[in-house]
Amino acid sequence: MNKKYYSFKLWERDSYKYKHGYAIWLKIQKNGRKMYSTGLYAWPHQWDGERECFVTDKRTKNLHPNREINNKWLLKKKVEIDNIIDEFERAKIDWTIFQFDQIFNKYTEPNNVTEYLKELINALYDSNHEGNAKCYDQMFHMLGLYDRKLLHRVFSEIDLKYVKDFDLFLQKRGCSGNTRKFYLKQLRAVLNKAVEDKKASDSTYPFGKKGFRISKLEEETRKRFLVSQEIGDLILKEGSKPNIEWARKLFIFAYYCHGMSYIDMAHLKRTNLVQYDNGFYIEYSRKKIHENSKAKLHHIRITAEIQELLDWFENNTVLIEDYLLPIVSIAGYKGRQLYNHIRYRYRRYEENLKLLASELGITRQGLTSHVARHTMAMTLQNHEISREVISQILGHKSMDTTNIYLNSFADPVIDNAAKTLYEIKQEELQRKRK
Repeated sequence: MNKKYYSFKLWERDSYKYKHGYAIWLKIQKNGRKMYSTGLYAWPHQWDGERECFVTDKRTKNLHPNREINNKWLLKKKVEIDNIIDEFERAKIDWTIFQFDQIFNKYTEPNNVTEYLKELINALYDSNHEGNAKCYDQMFHMLGLYDRKLLHRVFSEIDLKYVKDFDLFLQKRGCSGNTRKFYLKQLRAVLNKAVEDKKASDSTYPFGKKGFRISKLEEETRKRFLVSQEIGDLILKEGSKPNIEWARKLFIFAYYCHGMSYIDMAHLKRTNLVQYDNGFYIEYSRKKIHENSKAKLHHIRITAEIQELLDWFENNTVLIEDYLLPIVSIAGYKGRQLYNHIRYRYRRYEENLKLLASELGITRQGLTSHVARHTMAMTLQNHEISREVISQILGHKSMDTTNIYLNSFADPVIDNAAKTLYEIKQEELQRKRK
């Protein structure tokens, strides 16, 4: 009697044709339908459509090598489905596909999406990966605004259609391509982790080769940087107040240290100072990827200018514990408490940079912590330093990343080309006048 509600079907379509045959799907049908990938494949002659199982008749050539094992698995699934539907009918429940899905997936997915996300976020906070935890938290919040049933969602429901609808929701909220990219990257990372933990199946995985392409959302943004006169003024002119001067010194330090990020500066300690045969260096790995065992170590030679700044911080500011820079201002903070403190200090830093920009008359594009890194890269490019070298300084894994990064700046080569066109025009006018 339950047979009418479900079937196992060999999907003979080119889009479901793979190396080992066509995909076999489970179809549940009741006031609509839902498809589940079984992860099984067969060629038409290996599949018995009427009995919904693999052919075992030895008179058939090229039988599926795993036919016996696969048939046992299919039988087990049929029993599970029958039991679920029988239970609904015994309880006189006019069940829906969603209700079926909730129970069916608990055979393989004991945790729903919300439970898994909460556990993951808490684990990240507990292991001092506050940045990642915060990003997942933000995505979780936005996902909750989009999906009122998120509390009851299981991973199999986070399919391609779900992701496309989420992206559309973000668009309607006015989110830019890069903002949508941020949320969907976090969602993809969570799904990757869930698949790895065997809490989700890759059969409904919405990303990948034939899934949703996050890269298409990326929008090129104009990088803001200081021209030579502006960076010269910033280096030479002191701030009018201690808080502004504090921000100015930190900005210059970031600029001299290859555009070091604020979060990386905040975590610098005396243990990051190392000596080699050719001098002293600041040695560190980027905070946002430090948990990666293969994270690259960055080495910044301590020049006279950098040493002068380090001396100034030591003599003119209060340094807590072993920190090199006056960013962390309260001793004993760790984990989430330290993360939140650094974020608070970051906001103070950004506010003071705005005041500094006003004092220096930098009104063309303002002043933020990111401008130090952008200015460093643009300065090197303007002085014809090769992109390969700039790529190493920026810490990029590939030249593609560096090219995308640098192409967002004004290109001096292109500028010179345009200038050449103008000069040719002027030469032609002078020739005609003669």
